[in-house]
Amino acid sequence: MLMYTCGITPYDATHIGHAATFMAYDVLQRRLIDLGHEVRCVRNVTDVDDPLFAKARQLGVHYLDLAAGEEARFERDMEALNALPVYSTPRASSAIPDIRGFIGMVLERGFAYVSGGSVYFDVSKFDSFGSVSHYTREQMIEFARERGGDVDNPNKRDPLDFVLWHPSAYDEPSWEAVWGAGRPGWHIECSALALRELGETIDLHGGGSDLIFPHHECERAQSEAATGSPFVKHWMHVAMVFMDGAKMSKSLGNLVFVDALRREWDPRAIRMAIISHHYRFEWEWTNDQMPVARDRLERWSKGLKAPESANLLNEVREHLDNDLDTPSAMTAIDQAIAQGFSAKNAASLLGIEL
Repeated sequence: MLMYTCGITPYDATHIGHAATFMAYDVLQRRLIDLGHEVRCVRNVTDVDDPLFAKARQLGVHYLDLAAGEEARFERDMEALNALPVYSTPRASSAIPDIRGFIGMVLERGFAYVSGGSVYFDVSKFDSFGSVSHYTREQMIEFARERGGDVDNPNKRDPLDFVLWHPSAYDEPSWEAVWGAGRPGWHIECSALALRELGETIDLHGGGSDLIFPHHECERAQSEAATGSPFVKHWMHVAMVFMDGAKMSKSLGNLVFVDALRREWDPRAIRMAIISHHYRFEWEWTNDQMPVARDRLERWSKGLKAPESANLLNEVREHLDNDLDTPSAMTAIDQAIAQGFSAKNAASLLGIEL
């Protein structure tokens, strides 16, 4: 089973919204392994990107030094939350030769053009552009405008055309290329890494739902334009986590960081608080999440010497097979605990070691 999940841009700590995505993928991996599958999950590190450069500029440090520190903090968070090791965690900066070759393939197949020192993907040449998001053209333009799509750039033939390669700012890293020195655009990095690490077609790919457009829409278009093969068999997107009525975001500052929670709470309770919500639906983080999860963990931990229900593990499996329904799986465990049974093996399948 070949899986690719979009990882972090390492310029700040891991917040609950990030963790919700990676916990969903972790539970999925556990169930696939439980079913006997070999899982290769790639989770990239976007260490060539505007937010990282801006934060490094603000702090007066080298962008790779900032990235290394934040990546290490992220890995500590994932280890504390009992996430399984992934197959690989490639950095975008490691893939510049792959990216240049990938862009060359897209150009040779007639899906891109050079303009104003940049290389753009020509969406008019890709008939099914929009089939990942199913948004209208107007919606795509609106989201592109909000999410760095540079829709008003006069060098582009169409507002939805997206950059594959562009000149670097004076204080940003730059690499040589036949179409001009510069650096890759955001979307091309994941396509090149997925191709390098997993091949032309991935079984399952995803990330947060905010990546559906433009990121995953553009990934699919450029990947299939380059290879001529289907890029992804199944997409899986994790819904956003809200706080104070708005999506958790660094721009708003309404964030709860995993490393801060770990200083006060058992990491197992943090994981429980996250997976008590279904990955597909938006939910609100509130101050009572952790006390509730702590109490639940205590109940689950009390009956370890009791026998485990003969049916509980299979019941949890059935819930996970129903669109990764972790809330129902946890409710089944609650009921077994209340009846005096142990739930050690069932909890372990959810990544919670009692």
